[in-house]
Amino acid sequence: MTTPFDAKGELELKHVQAQVDWLIAQGAHGLATGGSTGEGHALDAEELRDLIDATISAVKGRIPVVAGIISDSTRDAIRRGKMVAKSGVVALQVTPVHYLFRPSDDAMLQHFKALTEETGMPVLIYNVVPWAYLSPQLLTRIMNEVPGVIGVKQSAGDMKLFADLMITANPRNLIFSAVDALLYSSFTLGAHGAIAAILTAAPRACVELWNATAAGDHKRARAIHEKLLPLWNAMIADNLPANTKYAQWRQGIHAGYPRAPMPAPSAAQRAAVDKALAGLGELVQLSS
Repeated sequence: MTTPFDAKGELELKHVQAQVDWLIAQGAHGLATGGSTGEGHALDAEELRDLIDATISAVKGRIPVVAGIISDSTRDAIRRGKMVAKSGVVALQVTPVHYLFRPSDDAMLQHFKALTEETGMPVLIYNVVPWAYLSPQLLTRIMNEVPGVIGVKQSAGDMKLFADLMITANPRNLIFSAVDALLYSSFTLGAHGAIAAILTAAPRACVELWNATAAGDHKRARAIHEKLLPLWNAMIADNLPANTKYAQWRQGIHAGYPRAPMPAPSAAQRAAVDKALAGLGELVQLSS
């Protein structure tokens, strides 16, 4: 999910309900709130709690919700996790500690161990930070040694690492793809699902891609992939959440503004997103 802010950067929780209803109507099987697309890095702990509470209230038990935690200390990650543990979320999606100084492999394991033990919550490792990227071997070690770590959201575009993780991880582990450009490839390799920005921008198309791949209809799946890729190419930039919000806005969702200093989409970015959404045809219903 994206996080709605007003022009001054304040939370506008009144807009959460409409986005939740839209995503569910588009076929989403679950929601992740407070992640990268949701500008979770820019939320303080209390704002994250309020956002999650609003999301859980809007969902009304229809589908599961995962809470994003983007933090640079074990202490703060635990604090945030405890604040949302009783909200009704089914798991925490947590980045490795990543500010400049990468913990050792042993320290990284202890970080996730402490988090699961202190919060009592299942955890998905959000493997996204380039300079703190966890190898398939370390991810598998953490999942094997820390029972509360139930899976990984694997980001970045290296499909070799994704493929290695799929054959290294225990079958009980949940491996979600955030390789937005190659969801089709991820699904054919056995991903258990996806948690990614492009799903937020074109949820129905992504659900149709999942369904077609699961049904073995690779002709349709590849055709959808070839229409989704231009949208990702239009969105991917340092202001990705802002471009995602614009794609939602074009479909009638009041997603709000990006929180400063993230810039709004440029004219060229808006034009590229418009063209890509139009190319998705019947899979996207644009508003006037």
